[in-house]
Amino acid sequence: MSDFENVTAPPPPPVTDGPVPSDQRTMALAAHLLGIFTWFIGALIIWLINKDDPTKAFVTDQAKEALNFQITITIAMVICFILMIVIIGGLLAPIVGILSLVFSIIAAVKANNGELYRYPFALRLIK
Repeated sequence: MSDFENVTAPPPPPVTDGPVPSDQRTMALAAHLLGIFTWFIGALIIWLINKDDPTKAFVTDQAKEALNFQITITIAMVICFILMIVIIGGLLAPIVGILSLVFSIIAAVKANNGELYRYPFALRLIK
């Protein structure tokens, strides 16, 4: 039995009814881009503001996705800083930073187009 048989795919995005309004696309864009500058704090604030409003399901979903990804990146960076004792962390930290930047920009572009985006790797801690 392989170790990869227990790996699950990311959950499917929720179904939206028709086009996403411009203000929701902008908030979702901000949730993804704020991760570059504020790590998980920006996405957390956007998610907390919009999570109780059922009319803003797109913003809530994308802010939650950005929050989960930024928490994953934060954990990865902490591990990299711990591994700097044995030098490998110094090599991994820039790679994690570049991946965070690239995937956040891709997610922001998709959100601005009104498309639901799922990061290829993220711990789904916030459900």
